[in-house]
Amino acid sequence: MSIDLDYAIRTDIRNNPVVREIDREQKREFLRTLAVFTLMVAMLLFAAWQHYRVVWSGYNLEQLRRDQQAAESLSRHLRLQLEMDSRPAEIERRAIQELKMIRPSERDTVILERARAVSPRGNIVAKAR
Repeated sequence: MSIDLDYAIRTDIRNNPVVREIDREQKREFLRTLAVFTLMVAMLLFAAWQHYRVVWSGYNLEQLRRDQQAAESLSRHLRLQLEMDSRPAEIERRAIQELKMIRPSERDTVILERARAVSPRGNIVAKAR
């Protein structure tokens, strides 16, 4: 018995004459399934992309709001600083201390009268030569 088993294992059986044919129905079904799967993946990617853009826009909007609040705070601070620096007492203090200016006396003061504007009589049209 061992000789028969040994013979059966060592015997090489060739199946070369088997010919495979292309199954057109199976190929069509595979392509149809592949197309449906591709469409579903494309729809899923499109929906995920839209969701990502909405989330990203929300983060961007919040960053812009924070930037706007910071800019408004800086604007308030700068307006306050401008108002403080444009007070007459502050201007006088800085002129005396930083610029070493002196306060003018009454005899150094000259009062100028405002000249009245002379309006021409009627309409005058100038010609250019």
